[in-house]
Amino acid sequence: QVQLVESGGRLVQAGDSLRLSCTVSGRTFDTYTMGWFRQAPGKEREFVAAVTRGVDTFYSDSMRGRFTISRDNARNTVHLQMNNLKPEDTAVYYCAAKVSTVVIPTTLLRAEKTYDYWGQGTRVTVSS
Repeated sequence: QVQLVESGGRLVQAGDSLRLSCTVSGRTFDTYTMGWFRQAPGKEREFVAAVTRGVDTFYSDSMRGRFTISRDNARNTVHLQMNNLKPEDTAVYYCAAKVSTVVIPTTLLRAEKTYDYWGQGTRVTVSS
């Protein structure tokens, strides 16, 4: 069983930066495709970013340029660096893992159903 634990969420002010982390159990982390999603109050969960096993990165159009996803295979960890945060970034941020031995089509990286395992989420609140 793969377990994901997010950390780093907290209350910040608009314009601040924040780095979220997700630590993953398992021996084959370097083969996982990892994603970040978020769910704002009263809204559906949405795709934020993904990083493949080949270290290719993909972003939601609205977050590209402010958010950066990265992975540290030596520490079984994926990070989400968020800069210039805005009140509309307030949400619970979830980490997700896709276990696969094949390349995941780019179109599927943005879909929740693609991912096999999810963390419990970490809350980010951005005050204006």
